[in-house]
Amino acid sequence: MPLLHRIVRQNEVPLHFVLNGKPCEGRRGDTLLSAILTVDDMLRPSDFTQEPRAGFCQMSACQDCWVTLESGERVRACSTPLAEGMKVITGAGERA
Repeated sequence: MPLLHRIVRQNEVPLHFVLNGKPCEGRRGDTLLSAILTVDDMLRPSDFTQEPRAGFCQMSACQDCWVTLESGERVRACSTPLAEGMKVITGAGERA
């Protein structure tokens, strides 16, 4: 079940992306973080406790929302705009 539920910008252009191998859909104007949390209940597990994490500061200061793109590049999900066809790996797909 998603952590966030879209209540505005529902009519924006849909953008398709792949999250941990699963096809997903966000909207134009979404950050990676908002797009991910509208289709999943967490961003990634904690590096230390494996507890669910969903970002923290939402402004690129806390280092909590790093994800990996298919290219291997690591980006902050809270400040990276969603783009059509992005392939994102969060580590959340590895949970049991």
